Amino acid sequence: MIDDPAEAGAAVPLHTPEFAKDPSAVYRRLRETYGPLAPVELDPGVTATLCVGYDTALEILRRPETFSKDPRRWRAKNEGRVPDTSHAGQLIRYRPQPTAADGEEHQRYRNAIDDSTSRIDPGALRGYVERIADSLIDQFCDAGEADLIGEYCALLPLLVLGELFGCPRDIADRLFTGLAHLFDGTDVAEADRTITAALQELVALKRARPAADVTSWLIAHPERLADHELVEQLMLLTASGSDPVINLIGNALRVLMTDDRFAGGLSGGSMLVEDALDEVLWTDPPLANLAVHFPRHDVTLAGVRLREGEPIVISFAAANQDALRVSDRNRGNRGHLAFSAGPHMCPGRSSARLIASVAIEKLLDRLPDVELAAPEDDLRWRPGIYQRGLTTLPVRFPPTPQDPDVPPPATEPAPSEPGPLPDAGAGGCPFPHPAAAPSPGRAGAAPAPSGAAAAPGGDPGAPSPPASGEAPSPGGARGVGAAPTPAPVPSWASTADEEGEADGDDSAGQRPRPSMTAFLMRWRRRR
Repeated sequence: MIDDPAEAGAAVPLHTPEFAKDPSAVYRRLRETYGPLAPVELDPGVTATLCVGYDTALEILRRPETFSKDPRRWRAKNEGRVPDTSHAGQLIRYRPQPTAADGEEHQRYRNAIDDSTSRIDPGALRGYVERIADSLIDQFCDAGEADLIGEYCALLPLLVLGELFGCPRDIADRLFTGLAHLFDGTDVAEADRTITAALQELVALKRARPAADVTSWLIAHPERLADHELVEQLMLLTASGSDPVINLIGNALRVLMTDDRFAGGLSGGSMLVEDALDEVLWTDPPLANLAVHFPRHDVTLAGVRLREGEPIVISFAAANQDALRVSDRNRGNRGHLAFSAGPHMCPGRSSARLIASVAIEKLLDRLPDVELAAPEDDLRWRPGIYQRGLTTLPVRFPPTPQDPDVPPPATEPAPSEPGPLPDAGAGGCPFPHPAAAPSPGRAGAAPAPSGAAAAPGGDPGAPSPPASGEAPSPGGARGVGAAPTPAPVPSWASTADEEGEADGDDSAGQRPRPSMTAFLMRWRRRR
């Protein structure tokens, strides 16, 4: 029997350039050397056990009576052996969120999240993502080249989230900047303060002026969450819907353009996209290592003695790799662990997959001859242990005219004080409950006030959980009633920046970028 591997003095560091360059090779060596549970170092001096085995990961994820999610059990941190300034110390700490709680506390937060997010109509969400995608593609389609991460993948989920949560532009900019730094490990303490302050403002805004958006639905939920609890649920939802979805879209586009099983058939339709998403969720999941668990008592698992309170990090990437090693036929199913498993399985997996699939379908429909503009080996991956995503994805394609049916983004910057928002009963979100009344056509739609969501009309209705954990297949049913009103691009996607000046010229065609693009470009340069 092996004693606790994290205490064995042979912990393999994951905070190194070697790991960042080829994490799959490191996972393979860990499995060959230690088996499904391996000793690792998350930060200098901060040890943990990394679960790299698929069956072992499932056992941990499905046994909450033995393995707790509460970081307050972390023995080394309680004994002062984990610096608060470390990335792990900041990221793996107690928060009043379902991902860091057990039992009744977990269920209370999960109820509020599940009920509020279940009011999102997948058909309306699909229509809104299509509109956002078209507007973004029109910014670069006539140039013949683009960086798909900075000009498309990194923008689309943020624009959707901004509307989904009723988030004004100034709050959104600070929120998403902080979330990006939190995942990358760049000044994590400051990132946490930035995120918290932004979300506190959002909660105060929505308490004063509720609308038909997820933030307002959380506030009105029967669980009656306190403001600090609301901030934490919003942090979890926006974190899981931003960087991971950005990474998922980018990773899937890379596969479509480089994998021989997909390359050459980019106009092959929605099944090709769904297959590519499954491939990425198996081989390059956007969240590679997370789901930290703590044994409630000393326990032996897979021949390893795990001590009470010592962290076990589930490697979704390595566990998936292990399952594919045993049987490559797994590639064709959705048994991957990219969205975790058990009682803490990601509640936003359906929406995340839907956003990614629509974003990819729309890009390939508009630019069917898109191809990678650099050698695959030259692509750079974002830093950090916990995520897996590209920093850039340069592509080229035949210049294509803008879509004349796509209205241009709003051009006026958001005012410093948002205007009045419609109340929740009036409908103010592009994502009403499926039971909402059919909305008017495009001709009757009007842009929502800055900071507010578009108003399709109809009562969002009572929460109604989706029938399954997966998003509807592309091209499937679009919800009850008539097609939803296409929502305008939010005001913070304006072609003017916060100071009212143009975001800059583009050497390929003097095209303006949306202000959120410029914000992301500035962020990437600072890194």
